[in-house]
Amino acid sequence: MTAKELKASILQLAVTGRLVPQDPDDEPASVLLERIKAEKAKLVKAGKSKNGETVCIQDEIPFDIPDSWEWVRLGDLSNYGQCTSVDTADIAPDTWSLDLEEIEKGTGRLIERKTAADKKSKSSKHVFTKGTLLYSKLRTYLNKVLVADMDGVCTSEIVPIELNGGVNAEYVRLVLMSPYFLEYTASKGCGIKMPRVGTDDMKQSLVPLPPLAEQKRIVKRVEELKAQARTLVTF
Repeated sequence: MTAKELKASILQLAVTGRLVPQDPDDEPASVLLERIKAEKAKLVKAGKSKNGETVCIQDEIPFDIPDSWEWVRLGDLSNYGQCTSVDTADIAPDTWSLDLEEIEKGTGRLIERKTAADKKSKSSKHVFTKGTLLYSKLRTYLNKVLVADMDGVCTSEIVPIELNGGVNAEYVRLVLMSPYFLEYTASKGCGIKMPRVGTDDMKQSLVPLPPLAEQKRIVKRVEELKAQARTLVTF
């Protein structure tokens, strides 16, 4: 098995519920899902989110998941597509400014951190806060996905994703980088040389959602396997 195949296998096991055992004492994801829906409803009522069209999930389920898990659309799980933009003239010079080339392909690791003062960009940027999931919608097969470790701004090719219900951003990062999700985005990408995934397709995408406690166990186990296989594969 190659390093790339090993990584893909681990991530696929993680998102299908086969990487760590289920704990019957965990609060089931169905309860978490109700909290997510309630939080989304409050955001919609406050005008901070949009209520998209509800489409039945049952006919689209791509694979079986444990009974304690739930399927949820990314658009219900997050604020996907509702970005706050800022002009470069209004960005403080010492603000972290993230571009695609500063994220390592295949791993989502930050290669270099630069500030707005380091750059001469004149295009508007998306604003994000610490803990936000940052997803490259351009050439998604490059797997440029990370969780922000501080506040900053980023190119408009990166979509800041804020999750509802206290969902673990590192777990959702694993989902977005998994073979399952890469196959989905490949089927939805528009453009030949520089394919992008549209906002509506991303909002309709399905995320396998474990209980919160299991999300943390999955992330921890992936990190353990990463350490054990460091000489074979880079995550």
